[in-house]
Amino acid sequence: MSTVSVSAPAQPRKKVTTLTFRQKKERGEPISMLTAYDYPTALSMDAAGVDAILVGDSLGMVVLGYANTIPVTMEEMLHHCRAVSRGARSALLIGDMPFMSYQADVNEAVRNAGRFLKESGMDAVKLEGGRERAEAVRAIVGAGIPVMGHLGLTPQSVNQLGGFRPQGKTASAAKKLLEDALLLEEAGAFSLVLESVPARLAEHVSKQLSIPTIGIGAGVGCDGQVLVTHDLLGLFDRFTPKFVKKYADFHGEMQRAFAEYLSDVQSRQFPGAEHSVEMPDEEWESFIRSTK
Repeated sequence: MSTVSVSAPAQPRKKVTTLTFRQKKERGEPISMLTAYDYPTALSMDAAGVDAILVGDSLGMVVLGYANTIPVTMEEMLHHCRAVSRGARSALLIGDMPFMSYQADVNEAVRNAGRFLKESGMDAVKLEGGRERAEAVRAIVGAGIPVMGHLGLTPQSVNQLGGFRPQGKTASAAKKLLEDALLLEEAGAFSLVLESVPARLAEHVSKQLSIPTIGIGAGVGCDGQVLVTHDLLGLFDRFTPKFVKKYADFHGEMQRAFAEYLSDVQSRQFPGAEHSVEMPDEEWESFIRSTK
């Protein structure tokens, strides 16, 4: 198995922007995106050179322990976005708009999108849905806020979709997805996530759009890729989607470390002298004399 040595760039990278996304697509350069929900992860990810960091509402499942993303609130999203923005300086930062923060009212959608930039340091927002979200996308973009779309398996619609199931597998569903992608582009979205759709469909859609597509379970034909970092690192053990490549097994390693710590505490091997604070002998003797 090959290993890759990753070191922080000698000089700070130029800030990645939505224009960078467009230019990378034009040059045929793949775009890299990962999720982050805290300061240290964002810091490490930014140093590694990731193009974009998505503070995904997936945090509801992998950080907060919810069964799905639906319970996640605006305040929870903004809290985690602020942490990520403190750690990453170069990556494009994208905040995921949670369920019911943009569906009910366009004006409310614009206000909530603005909070991601104004209160938590994000550069853009992401929202789910196709033609039914075009008006909201147009309004948010009109307010000067970049929007990333999301089609295919849209987790906030898991109840409507009948579970976490691949989408676009029939001719009619594929046609609708392509139409929705074109509508989102026309509405002003700067890029589009395609989740859990057939690879040949994702590649076809990518070629039809001038904006870049970011795939997750959508094959190599997209303009970029994204994964949930907890899946990539093997931190989330409840389930792992088929499309995830695990690059580590941090869950297993954490369990091993916790068990070793427990054993050391129970056997009094920890803390050792090297982990303890001492005082000079003369001060200790003076203290003992003073207490007699």
